[in-house]
Amino acid sequence: MSISPDKLMSVIVDAAEDKKAMNLVTLDLQGVSLIADYFVICHGNSEPQVQAIATEIKKVAEQNGARVRGLEGMDTARWVLVDLGDVIVHVFHREDREYYNIERLWSDAKVVERV
Repeated sequence: MSISPDKLMSVIVDAAEDKKAMNLVTLDLQGVSLIADYFVICHGNSEPQVQAIATEIKKVAEQNGARVRGLEGMDTARWVLVDLGDVIVHVFHREDREYYNIERLWSDAKVVERV
């Protein structure tokens, strides 16, 4: 079973929202980078919340037929990266998100508006 990048991005955003992810932003990288089609960026206010968000994203992605290619940072839960191929998820601790500000680094990408 395969899931389209658009659908995967949508279920990932829903999973993050279910775990009360804060300031969720999705960047459309199509035409900007070959790395992925989407970056989903969010944060939690504690290490356990960051881990819960990342765990839920991994679970929901696998349930929808996506292959998790990498999961980094769960041990410290300050910046967890979930590589799903066409969708890459960055789950930060609030303080680290402010420090790294990766949205600024990808400022030429369009922000996906949720309806």
